[in-house]
Amino acid sequence: CTRNCRYARTDRSRSMSILAIIPARGGSKSLPRKNIHRFLGRPLIYWSISAAKQSKLIDRIVVSTDDQEIANVSIENGAEVPFLRPFELAKDNVTDYPVIRHCLEMLDELDRYQPDLVVQLRPTSPLRPEGLIDEGIHKLQVVPEADSLRVVCEPMNNPYKMWKISGKFITPLIENDIQEAYNQPRQNLPITYWQIGTLDVIRTSTIFDKQSLTGERILPFIVDSALAVDIDDEKSLTRAEETCRATVFDWRNL
Repeated sequence: CTRNCRYARTDRSRSMSILAIIPARGGSKSLPRKNIHRFLGRPLIYWSISAAKQSKLIDRIVVSTDDQEIANVSIENGAEVPFLRPFELAKDNVTDYPVIRHCLEMLDELDRYQPDLVVQLRPTSPLRPEGLIDEGIHKLQVVPEADSLRVVCEPMNNPYKMWKISGKFITPLIENDIQEAYNQPRQNLPITYWQIGTLDVIRTSTIFDKQSLTGERILPFIVDSALAVDIDDEKSLTRAEETCRATVFDWRNL
């Protein structure tokens, strides 16, 4: 969502072919029909399509869905849906990788279209201030040895203070050499980052050659934690609407 957001638009050369893929399956248990549920008065998927359309670098916007209603809404809002995703790639336990790879293979088969970069935009993370997508693309473009880029922010709770249960007892989640890290003040602990679903930028070669959406050399794009929105139920949807209405985002100090 770009409403009430302050992001400077970037002007970069179109030296690469760049595809935006918006994965949006029809099934959703916590929030039925989540991807076309109303968010700030529009279908949730509208905000990802709109953000992609504002980009000066993205060539094509494709929605990968198994659902004809989602396909219709996506087309009405300016995205392409050249095929429907097969049922076996729309189950609850399916990861992003086979969905993205299937989309690329279908576009190659149908149009002989092979982009250099893939931008993944999850509908459930709709807060994308204007300019964020192009800035993320540019960050990857200028580091040719990088396999991908992920948006991250500082977490609310440091994982060095987190635990796991082992039998009857708890043990630190992160094994480390810090003396009782869980008792240390925050300032004494390593700074950690939490990946959020706002934006992934991936080289197509990483997807096919390394069979991965990240590879080993992952660039960080650090943003304000206010962007860390993942809509999964009514409560998180309401919180995201409140954040988008009330917050003016400025990530350039990061």
